[in-house]
Amino acid sequence: MGLLEDLQSRSGNQCELCGATEDLKVYEVPPVSTGGLDGSVLACATCLGQIENPETVDSNHWRCLNDSMWSEQDAVKVVAWRMLNRLKSEGWPQDLLDMMYLDEEVLAWAKATGEGQDAADRVVHRDSNGVVLENGDNVVLIKDLKVKGSSMVAKQGTAVRRISLDRENAEYIEGKVDGQQIVILTKYVKKL
Repeated sequence: MGLLEDLQSRSGNQCELCGATEDLKVYEVPPVSTGGLDGSVLACATCLGQIENPETVDSNHWRCLNDSMWSEQDAVKVVAWRMLNRLKSEGWPQDLLDMMYLDEEVLAWAKATGEGQDAADRVVHRDSNGVVLENGDNVVLIKDLKVKGSSMVAKQGTAVRRISLDRENAEYIEGKVDGQQIVILTKYVKKL
């Protein structure tokens, strides 16, 4: 069975967040390190659209988190925690967050995207054009870069797939070039 079939079996063919049964898709919960069944959620188009576009969030739709936050699946709990944090200015989500318990490891995963932090405290990574970068994005090098500690030169135009962000420094990202994991300055990349 493939990932979609495994998630359909786990969820009973319904959105693991709101319970909808139409237009279900696999959502890999960022930052994607494991992906697969444990790192993914089966979600409907409505939930996915609002997760990926925060400005379109309808807080009433997310009242479903009152049930899904108690899921046994860590990926579902992570998404629930992030959405509740995104909506906590509404009042009712804060009550649910106060009741919610996540293990240290799961909480670290939930916080990995910066959700739940004040906008002023969040580290935002931007490429050479000022476009915001996210974990898992693909970028291209805009300049030849010498890789410190090796004789390798990462050539201009090289695509770096599925980058990961440095949570401490907005200028650093990591990615694989020619099979080697390297740190790259954001000013030398352009988002694809």
